[in-house]
Amino acid sequence: MPNIADFLTLPDRRLAYQRLRGRTNGPGLVFLGGYASDMTGTKASYLAERCAEAGIAYLRFDYRGTGQSPGNFREGTIGGWFEDACAAFDQLTEGPQVVIGSSMGGWLGLMLAHVRPNRLKAFIGIAAAPDFTEELIWAKLSPAQRTELEKNGEMHDPTAPPEVQVPITFKLIKEARQHLLLHQPIDITCPVHLLQGIRDEEVPANYAIRIAERILHNNVRITYIKDGDHRLSKPQDLALLWNIIEQQLS
Repeated sequence: MPNIADFLTLPDRRLAYQRLRGRTNGPGLVFLGGYASDMTGTKASYLAERCAEAGIAYLRFDYRGTGQSPGNFREGTIGGWFEDACAAFDQLTEGPQVVIGSSMGGWLGLMLAHVRPNRLKAFIGIAAAPDFTEELIWAKLSPAQRTELEKNGEMHDPTAPPEVQVPITFKLIKEARQHLLLHQPIDITCPVHLLQGIRDEEVPANYAIRIAERILHNNVRITYIKDGDHRLSKPQDLALLWNIIEQQLS
């Protein structure tokens, strides 16, 4: 599938997307990428190839200020990117969907499952990271670092690999507090499958259990990959992901 984007034009922004129009007698797939990731990433592209082979409808897109979508990434917030996810989901998909959320996309996917319960056939989280701004960044900063972040307005993401210089803004941290999930029940109705690497250095392995404990229903499964890192993009990881997706498509 060529990396040529179409654009969803909204009143205040444009979102780049790629869509496969698959069969109409089954659910489609929607991929929600992680923080500072775009729709040309390994997992998103792998799913595009598999969906094209299988004739399954598939949507991937770039949040505002990310990838091919115009905007200032540093102005991005969880609430703004969730608005993007809702707009793309509502305007570019039809019928039941299996939503796959990677890292931050897992946070947005859980939020989407809450507000669109009749449209989600299932949710699959890949190293899902709800509340990462508070739990995995802010909580780990020293008082001096917090003061510096508030003063300067941004810092490099301390959880990102050294070769990846991704900004974390105080605006992101502050706004995200309106959307935290892990200290309250997660009231969603669709089946959930969480895929988590034990060697993930960005999202702790027990994060999947914390998410599962908060979901009100019991149709939740967790699959751990012993040698899995945060990306979960090795061929065997992707094959396992597709196997999980196929289970939810049937």
